[in-house]
Amino acid sequence: MFSRIGQAIYDSEAVAKISDFTVGLEIEMQRIDEAGNLSQEPYPAGIGDEQTNPWITNDFLETMSETVTPSAKHSLAAMHYLYRINNCLRSALAPGEMLWPLSMPPRLPKDKSKLVLAKMGPKKEAYLKEWAKRHGYSQGTPCGAHISLSIDQHVIDLVLKQFADQFSDERAVRNHLYTVVAQGFVRYRWLLTYLFGASPVAETGYFSPGQELPHPIRSIRQSRYGFGTKFTGDYTNLAAYIDRIEAGVKQGILTSDYEFHGPVRFKGNPDLKKLPEKGIEYLELRMLDLDPSSSVGIRTGTVRFIRLLASYFIMHPALKATEVNPLLGKADQMNQTIAEELPTAPSRYQATALAVIRHLERYANQIQLGPEYAEILEDLEDRVVNPATTPSARLLNYLKEGSLEEYALRRARRYQRAALEQLHSFRGFEDGRIYTAEELRQALAW
Repeated sequence: MFSRIGQAIYDSEAVAKISDFTVGLEIEMQRIDEAGNLSQEPYPAGIGDEQTNPWITNDFLETMSETVTPSAKHSLAAMHYLYRINNCLRSALAPGEMLWPLSMPPRLPKDKSKLVLAKMGPKKEAYLKEWAKRHGYSQGTPCGAHISLSIDQHVIDLVLKQFADQFSDERAVRNHLYTVVAQGFVRYRWLLTYLFGASPVAETGYFSPGQELPHPIRSIRQSRYGFGTKFTGDYTNLAAYIDRIEAGVKQGILTSDYEFHGPVRFKGNPDLKKLPEKGIEYLELRMLDLDPSSSVGIRTGTVRFIRLLASYFIMHPALKATEVNPLLGKADQMNQTIAEELPTAPSRYQATALAVIRHLERYANQIQLGPEYAEILEDLEDRVVNPATTPSARLLNYLKEGSLEEYALRRARRYQRAALEQLHSFRGFEDGRIYTAEELRQALAW
């Protein structure tokens, strides 16, 4: 059953617009040498300055490269930008350098002080040093795929027009819709962990001696063993979201509001205190492992599935304010359970996951999405029914003495060769030029 807002969108024949989220992608990957060690090479000179190039930068470690795309109207366009920027980075690497394709890092040295933090200026470097002091170096090394989503302006205008008695202005509409979508993704994060989890084991040096996992799991990065601060956000509304983060900083749990690394972040003004002035402008989703079967760490089908979920959340009834924290707390527990399950075993929540996928299939039929979405959902339903087809379970086929190093290096070499064979690699960052988003879109177009 559609919500009142969903029904209005459907009745206004604006359903096509509900899936037209503008998408931006951010992909983190570690630079390595041919032996599988973290690279000792500096930030590649052929891609400009790491402190000023916003499209290829570093995150936590100097070796953790992050490629960022300009926003795109379509999934294929976003992936096209990502491929070109990823190839640009690969083309600029030193001889023998490659990109590690897994979320969990390659083997780490016993002496973690040898790891070089990202050279991002005095303020950011001071933050990283404090973070490493609090949490340890290992916790900052997992990489992932982040997706930014912004709602089509036509949908926002339509909701404001049809529900003028409920929303005072466009900002209020955006805050409401983005909050609903954020709640949905946090509520079903466990499903994404099951479907796309791809970090079943860690290489030598990640865990302290005696602290290793007893068996492979679906996603170390999405579990309690994974990335960073274990601090739960409040997604009841924008005010509650801000208050919760500020309270974390005041209590000393967070070193700054920047340290909030929840599964979803409200984005707009970079100054958290000023975020209410213009309201939420887009969401950043942070719950996906790298997909090692893709040279860029994510597949087009995954991006399409994320957009499908986001539209589903908008079209269906929102949670009541009193339900948000209890339900999302339960969802966090479900995510923890799924993340730490044996990848080849049926999930404890298999029946629930199957019900959600089939509900999404009905929804996709209702709004007449194309056959590409039907194919994606059929594939994901198979992952639920056959856990051996999930990414983490597939990786176990390549496990040797508890390590995925041989598999990861084989993939890394293959992807690096393919990038170097590209005839028309983008080299626009070489002269240090700082592109606006629109300039970069034009430069990356074929």
